Order: sequence, then C-alpha cells, then structure tokens
Amino acid sequence: MSVYEHIVEVNRLAGQPLAGADLDARAKRSLDLFIAISLFILLAPAMLIIAGLIALDSRGPVLFRQTRTGEGGRLFDIYKFRTMDVCENGERIMQARPNDPRVTRLGRVLRRTSLDELPQLINVVKGEMSLIGPRPHALAHDRLYGALIENYAQRQRVRPGISGWAQVNGHRGETPTIESMRERVEHDLWYARHRSFTLDLKILFRTAYQILGRANAW
Repeated sequence: MSVYEHIVEVNRLAGQPLAGADLDARAKRSLDLFIAISLFILLAPAMLIIAGLIALDSRGPVLFRQTRTGEGGRLFDIYKFRTMDVCENGERIMQARPNDPRVTRLGRVLRRTSLDELPQLINVVKGEMSLIGPRPHALAHDRLYGALIENYAQRQRVRPGISGWAQVNGHRGETPTIESMRERVEHDLWYARHRSFTLDLKILFRTAYQILGRANAW
C-alpha cells in the first residue's frame, strides 16, 4: 500500500461515524488546551535548558521534526527534542532499539524520562495532536504496517496523542515483530471505539504514574 493509498483509505474510514464520537469532543479539546498551555508555560525554562544542552552535546538541530499521519489522514510535522545523531524522515526509518548507537548521551536521558516528548505540547495546541490518543507513526511505518495489519488505518480515525491506551498498557518503544505492532494497534483500535473524557483522564493519571519508571523507551 502506497502512502497515497493509505491516506485515501484513512479518509474513507474517517467518513464513517463512530458511536459517541462527538460526546466528549469539546471537553477533550478544552482539557488538551488547558494542560498543554499550562505545562508549556510552567516548563518553558526547563525546555530552554534542555535545548541548550542538546546544542552542546551533539551536532544537529535542537528539535527533531518528522512527518506523521494525523486524524483523517492529514499529514503534520511532529516535534521532539532531538535524541539521535540522525534525523530520518524518508522512505526507510529504523526504530530506536536497546543500546542504539544513534542515540546521543543526553538523548538516552531524555528518552528514558520522556522529556524528549515535551515539544509535542506545540502539536497539541495547534490541534494536530491530543494529550491522549494513538501514537502517530512515521509514514514509512504506516505504509508497512498498513499492508500487514488488518484495520490498521482505523487508528487514524481519531486524533493522535502524546500518550495512549497502548502506552499505559506496556506497548511503548520498539516493536521488533509484526505481532508486537499488532498488539499495539489492537489497543489503539480499542481506544478509538471506547474513547471518552473519563477514559482520557484515566490514561492521563496512569501516564503520570508510569512516566518515572517506564522500561521500554530507548
């Protein structure tokens, strides 16, 4: 399946209504904006310090940008603090793995603590992402897994998130096998079918609880 065919399929599915899709939409967006803006203001000094440390630690841009597929197949650039000495955004992208030599010294700390994800607060404010939703994958991975996993495109019927149901249930980090990605996608599809404001709050609290001790981030 080509990237174009994948996006067409997502747009087709996006036109099919999901039960209860609009019940909590306004509350969810209000929560996204309130938390994202509050955290951005609160953490701005720390983010400036991190940016400075990245610039000192290794060559390359401070922010990593990569094209991802959002709700309804719309493309957007995701923002992260750069944690590797490469900035892949092409037809072939290798996932980070344990002891990955591409990860910088500072990058290991940022990834282990999830601080590399902080710039995605910008994506949330812009409306490209939500605090909670399926994690958006690189286009190369969308194309690969879209051809191998049934109903994969349906995960993009909802706005992607910084954290999600899959992540708080142990499906974070590298997916070395098709089966491991299939399990992650099943959790994403479950969230898409059952999403609600209450469920988002539950995932937010579980994310906050787990963030200091996650073991699957490389």
